[in-house]
Amino acid sequence: MSIAERKLEEKQEMHKRILNGARKIFLEKGYEQASMRSIANEINYSPGSLYFYFKDKSEIFQELHKEGFQLLLNQFKVLDKVGDPFERLKAMGRIVIQFAQENKDYYNLMFLVEEPAKSSEESGFKIAQEAIDSLATVIKDCQQKGKFKDMDTEDLTFMILSAMHGICALFCKDRTVNFVGKTNEELMERGYECFVALLEKG
Repeated sequence: MSIAERKLEEKQEMHKRILNGARKIFLEKGYEQASMRSIANEINYSPGSLYFYFKDKSEIFQELHKEGFQLLLNQFKVLDKVGDPFERLKAMGRIVIQFAQENKDYYNLMFLVEEPAKSSEESGFKIAQEAIDSLATVIKDCQQKGKFKDMDTEDLTFMILSAMHGICALFCKDRTVNFVGKTNEELMERGYECFVALLEKG
């Protein structure tokens, strides 16, 4: 390995370490209380050195957003092989739920850790637009096949997204303790199947 290759590898490894440390700090402290210094302390690195990789904590936060949504969008790719749009729609919800179960930290950062309005206006949740557009496209395909007649596509997209997100958010924030007798996974999967049964009637 050449010196240049070794330096590139070290830079990539440091970049990954910073993101891993920042993910923990954002989840523990929230966006407002997190700082470049607290992130640096988490990975035993000098605060000033972090600025060689990121200009500020907002840029780190956005990078974590992008990583999370890219992971989710990559999982959606399996739906390209599903011909029936309604089957794609149902499968999309199951993918989102499984993603939340397997990537709780990412899900919290993507949807539940609040970021200041100024930073959000610059990018923030706009990073999620591709995922939302994917859902809207599937719903439009369903409507073209005669499903959900006379329903506004945007309103329906918002409703379905809210249902998916609600199931995942209750799990990620440990708000399922009042439902006894079932595991979190059972609650999420059976709850979603109840929602699907309602969609079947649409």
